[in-house]
This record gives sequence, C-alpha cells and structure tokens, in this order.
Amino acid sequence: MTTDLTFIRNIGICAHIDAGKTTVSERILFYTGKNYKMGEVHEGTATMDFLEEEQERGITIQSAATTCPWVRNGQDYKINLIDTPGHVDFTIEVERSMRVLDGAVAVFDGKEGVEAQSETVWRQADRYRVPRLCFINKMDKLGASFEFSYDTILERLGANAIPIQYPLGQSGEHKGIIDLVTMRAFRFEGEKGDTVRETDVPAEFMEAARKWRHTMIEKAAELDDHLMEKFLHDQEPTVEEIKAAIRKGTIARKCCPVLCGAALRNIGVQALLDAVVDFLPAPTEVPEVEGTDPQDREVRITRPHDPSAPFSALVFKVVSDAHGDLTYMRIYSGKLSRGSRMLNPGNNKKENVSRIFEMHAQHRIPLEEATAGNIVAVVGIKDSWTGDTLADADDPILLERMHFPEPVISMSIEPKSNDDRRRLADALQVIRREDPSFRYTYDDETQQTIISGMGELHLEIIRNKLIRDMKVNVETGKPKVSYRETISKKVEYVRAKFVKQTGGRGQFGDVVIDLEPYTAERAKADELDFTDNVAFENKVVGGTVPKEYVKPTEDGIRRTALTGVKYGYQMINIKATLVDGSSHPVDSSQVAFEVAGGMALKEAAERAGPLLLEPIMKVVVTVPNDYLGNVTGDINSRRGMIIDTEDRGPVKLVTCEVPLSEMFGYTTSLRGMSQGRASSTMEFLEYRPLPAGLVKKMMDEQEGRK
Repeated sequence: MTTDLTFIRNIGICAHIDAGKTTVSERILFYTGKNYKMGEVHEGTATMDFLEEEQERGITIQSAATTCPWVRNGQDYKINLIDTPGHVDFTIEVERSMRVLDGAVAVFDGKEGVEAQSETVWRQADRYRVPRLCFINKMDKLGASFEFSYDTILERLGANAIPIQYPLGQSGEHKGIIDLVTMRAFRFEGEKGDTVRETDVPAEFMEAARKWRHTMIEKAAELDDHLMEKFLHDQEPTVEEIKAAIRKGTIARKCCPVLCGAALRNIGVQALLDAVVDFLPAPTEVPEVEGTDPQDREVRITRPHDPSAPFSALVFKVVSDAHGDLTYMRIYSGKLSRGSRMLNPGNNKKENVSRIFEMHAQHRIPLEEATAGNIVAVVGIKDSWTGDTLADADDPILLERMHFPEPVISMSIEPKSNDDRRRLADALQVIRREDPSFRYTYDDETQQTIISGMGELHLEIIRNKLIRDMKVNVETGKPKVSYRETISKKVEYVRAKFVKQTGGRGQFGDVVIDLEPYTAERAKADELDFTDNVAFENKVVGGTVPKEYVKPTEDGIRRTALTGVKYGYQMINIKATLVDGSSHPVDSSQVAFEVAGGMALKEAAERAGPLLLEPIMKVVVTVPNDYLGNVTGDINSRRGMIIDTEDRGPVKLVTCEVPLSEMFGYTTSLRGMSQGRASSTMEFLEYRPLPAGLVKKMMDEQEGRK
C-alpha cells in the first residue's frame, strides 16, 4: 500500500436517511477486497453499522471509519472512508466528519432526488469547503428518474452538477451505466456484480446519451478556456481534456460530477470508486491547513500536507472503551509514532500516544506510525476532546474548531435508585465527551437532571445507551420551564421590622429599602455587583443601620430573591437600596437583620407590580420556499414573532422569537409540516413578561395540583 500522499483519498459517504449510504459503503468494502462478504443493512449485517441500536433500527447512528485499497490504471490508491448517518438527530456525526475530509460522495435516492438531510449535509460540506461527487442511487427503484434527481440537485442545492454518467435503463429496467466521457456502456454481471463488461452504447440509448454528453461538455467547457475554445469551434475534446477540466472544477468546488447506479443490485460502485480517484483531491491538492499561533490568536499560520513538517492533527471523535478512550484524529502535517508526546495548545496539556490504529469499523489494525494525510485512532489521549488540536510542542498551531449545533429538545431524566444516581453523573460525562451535541444540566429549581439533544430519537438513543450499555436504570419525563419574577415599577421607603421577644434576649431588625427595576448595563455603569441579576446598594447615612448589619441585610434580600416572592420563581433584574432603619443595643443581631431584609423585599415587591417572566428563545428555521407559509403560520400559533426572513438560494432563513414553553416537540412538528425538509436551531434570548391570561391559567393549575 502506497504512502505517497498523491495516491490517498479521504472521503465521506453522506446523504438523507434511507438513500443507501451504508449499502454503497458495504459494496466499496467488498469490491476493494476489504471484505470478502457483503453486509446488508436490512439484515443487520452491515460492517459499518456495528452498534446494536444501528442493527436493530437499520439506520446509521455514529460515523464509522475504514481504510481500503483501490487499483486504478495499474496504480495502488488508499481510500480512507467515513460512512456518516443520514438522520438529522445525528447531524454532529456528519459535521465532524466533514471537518476532516478532503472530499465527499453525496448519495441521492433515484426516485426522491434531493431530500431534507441531503440539503443539510450539502450545507455542511459547503461550510467546510469540501469538494464532492453526486451518486444517484436506487436507479432500479420503481419510479426512479435520473432526469428528475439531476434537476433537484440543480434547483434545491443550487449546485453546478455535471452529468458524467447516464443509466442504462431506469426503474425495473436498470441494467448498468453509460460513461458519457468515453461513450461506453458498462454492465455489472455475476452474482455480486464483480464482473464488469464493457460494450458499445446500445442503439436505443444513443440519442439520450449524446444529449447528456453535450450537456457535460458544455458545462465542462465553462471551467476550462482550452475546452471552451474547442467547444465553440465544434471540435471534439479528448477524454483526457474532459477529465482534466472536470477534475480541476471539482477540486475548486466549481462543479460536482454526477454518477448513477444501484448499490443494492451491485451496479455502478466500481465506476464510483474510479471517479473518487479521478476527480476528488489528494491531501496535497487541498489548501494548506490554517490555524493560529496559540500565543497570539491574531497571527494566522499554515501547515503544508507534508510528513516532514511539524506535527499537527485535529481530534474529531472520541469513543469510550473499556480498554481506554479511542481518539480519532486527522493528521494534517508531520508524523505520529507510537510513544509520541505532543501538546494540546488549547488547554496547554501534554498528551502521550501509547498505541495507533488503522480502523475498519470497530476492528483495529495496529500501526507503528502514521503520517500526514491519514485518518487514524489512538489510545492514550486523556485531556483532548472533539475539536481539539494536537501539535508539536516545539512548534504548535491551533486549528480552527468545529461548529457544534445547539440542542433543540430536552427532557428530564431520573435515576431509579441511589446506586443509579451515583453512576448517572459519570455516565452522562462519558456521553458528553463522545457526543458534543449532547448537553446535561442539573436544575436546582425543579430538582431534575435535564438532558438535551438534537431530537427525540437522539435522546431515546442516549436513554437506551444509559440503560443497556452503562447499566444505569433511569426514567425520563418532560422538563419544566424555569420562569422568573421581576417588578414593573419603582417603590420607595418600604419598611420591614422583625421583632421577636421570647422572655430572654429578643431579636430586633428594622430596615427601609427602595426597590426598582434594573439591568446589567446599569449595574456595570454604576459599578455594582449584579450577581444572580440582583443589585444592592447601601445609602444609609448617620449609622441608623450599624455597619455590621448591612451585609446580613443584603444576604436576606438576595436569599429571598432566589426563592421568589409571589410566584415561587427566582427574582431577577432588580435593585434594592438600603436607605434607613434602626437597631436595638441588646436585641439586634445579624440573623434579625437578615430576616428583616427578606421581609422588606417581599413587601416592596408586592407594591412594585410583580411580573412573571418566561424564557424567550431565538429560533432560526431553514425552510424551502414551498413550506414557508406553513412554518410562519405555525410560529404565529406558538405566540412567536417573526423578526427576519432572508433568502439563501433555494431556502429561506426565518429568524423568530418564541416562548420556550411553546417549543417542546417543535422539531418533530417542523419535520411533519415540511415533509422533513426544514431544520431549526434554538438558543436562549431573554426573559419577557408572561401574558396575564396565561399567568392566571398557570396559577390556577398550580392551585389545582395542591
């Protein structure tokens, strides 16, 4: 196997769920000789879907990596392949794969064309500037249409798609492919399609083939001046000239070659492998990796894809294992050997590599060293997570981090026993390390552990992992919205006196406060502490409240604000000013003034127009134009407000502000109203007053539960 970077291809297979990605990957493994038997998704025997959940559900949940050989024109090539999930809930798996790939194969269903997740993964590939091929799969499916699927790539993705193949029959008549570059037909015969027979283009397909070849040459000519000159003079370009122009355009991301076939029926996969070698870039043909100087983030530096350059790599996946965490990394420059010591410039910690593996799904092949351009997994890394850089300690670089999508759905999770409670925190931390799109928090107000993820299926998989793999018994439920309290107006000179006489020494505390609405900006300008969104100021003159009782008064006010005054939720955005009071030479104490401070806040808040606040989320929906009306109407029905609508090619970006209480289950609803083609992100924006009618309804419900 060659180690020359020119003959390496780092590619990913990506698509909408059920487009056939894993079947394509399985055929690649068979035809490259990596596997001697074809695995099937529908039988639960796919090599790349090795998790129990994947085999049961027949879907890909986590990306799987492998390395396989391919011979093209007598030359050995090495293909590092990552099979990614198609379900939107596991979009992080596609995200981190795209970050480290040099090229991708986007697979489309021959009947459905571009689907929801097709658009999502296409945008991810755009974000990381990944060149790609298009493979229209399932051409044997009833109703499959190459023309329709090709048009959806043009229209929905806005891609400059160049057809380089045409199907030899469609739907139930699909028998092979026509190579439009060479104008030769190929049939894939034998029980496993491993005998490729080349023939002339059958007469009944010649007219269609010529038409599509003309389209190919016209589009290729736009990418190359020499080819354009030939095209304008009606001169026939050579096969080499066509391939060179399309390769140049693909690597520059100015075009996407389109191929076709039927992976399940073993048609077209060998030609796809040839196209990967012919048109997708080697590590040396992509721009040098960019990063910053860890000591000065303003200084940009680059690393060449060269084994002799200083070492740099990006961690893109961490998998917990009984024998030690398996850390997947893409090596961009330099060389990695067993026992190597390197630096994580992000946290300034040293890491040791005890073992290096070339991965074949869950199987490990030990290596003594790995060089630039390769994707490997290592054991021994302790303090580096997904997105971290590992580099030469003497010449460090900090590579660009990945984009992690924010969770869009949450639920509460409760351990069933004390033993489960002890193990739950460790288990959640392990899952968080493996999956950056997963979040968990403990809500002191509701006494719940809240887990958050990319969708209901995502959280269901995590729940099953806790129970099945980590042996932590848990129950899940719905989370509660954490509301807040505040006030609507300023009140002055509110007195509260705490007097308690029990025969001996009594308790006496007397304070007078002003209370007003307040903001973080004002607190900053006034140079006041705004911890928990509450400010306190002492304006007592003449010592009417002795100095030693001022801090206890503040503590009483802050403690009461945390537990709420009228509705039982934390008070925020207020300022309490201590203006007067009195003390008793014998009975006054810190405890008495702390109680008096709390009493004063309660009394003042009742007079200051108490308000109940709800969390408002900023929601950005990416929706195809056809479904815009459905989405905006639904947002309005959720008490949402449309802030902006922006055109982004064939889709619109709708920015809106919606109460969190109306957003539970939104991801599922959004998919339903857009046939799965819309996606959304959600993040906290601010707290706003809950409408009076809903306040009354909520209070009535609370009364009813008592």
